[in-house]
Amino acid sequence: MKTVIFVRHAKSSWSDFSLSDHDRPLDERGLRDAPHMAARLHENGIRLDHLLSSTAKRALSTARYFASAQGISESDIETEKELYHAYPDTIIDQVQMLDDRYKCVALFGHNPGYTELYNLFTNDLIDNLPTCGVFKVEADIETWIDFRPGKARITDYFYPKQG
Repeated sequence: MKTVIFVRHAKSSWSDFSLSDHDRPLDERGLRDAPHMAARLHENGIRLDHLLSSTAKRALSTARYFASAQGISESDIETEKELYHAYPDTIIDQVQMLDDRYKCVALFGHNPGYTELYNLFTNDLIDNLPTCGVFKVEADIETWIDFRPGKARITDYFYPKQG
C-alpha cells in the first residue's frame, strides 16, 4: 500500500506587488491554517516518510509546518520546480518517480492542478480545492511507478474552516 497526501499551499499574500508569483509568502490566514492542518494530519495518525514541495515560497513554507508537526527536519524537504503550477500528468509523473522505500508521502503544490488532480481520483467532483486543502490518496501498489487513477482512490479530504 502506498499513500500520497496532496496539500494545496496555504493562503498567500498579495500585499507586495513587486514580488513575483513564485516569491509570494503566506498571509496571516495561511500562517494560521498551515500549522493547524499539519497538526490535524498528525492527530489523525498519518505519518509521513517524505515531503516533496513546489519551489514556490508559499508551498515550501506550508511544507515546513507539516515537517515540523511530523518531526521531520526542514532540510529533508525535497523541492521540485516541476511542481510549480503543474498539470495533473506532471504531478503524477513526480509521484511515479518517488523512491519505493517511501510508503506515505506528502506533495505540496498549487491550483488549478490540484483541483483537477482531485477530480481524476473520484466521481465526487469539486470545483475548487481550498487553500491548505488536503486530500489523501491510497493505492494498493508495491511500486510508485504503478500510481495512477484507476489504481488509487481518495480516502480522506479536509480543509481549514474559512473565515
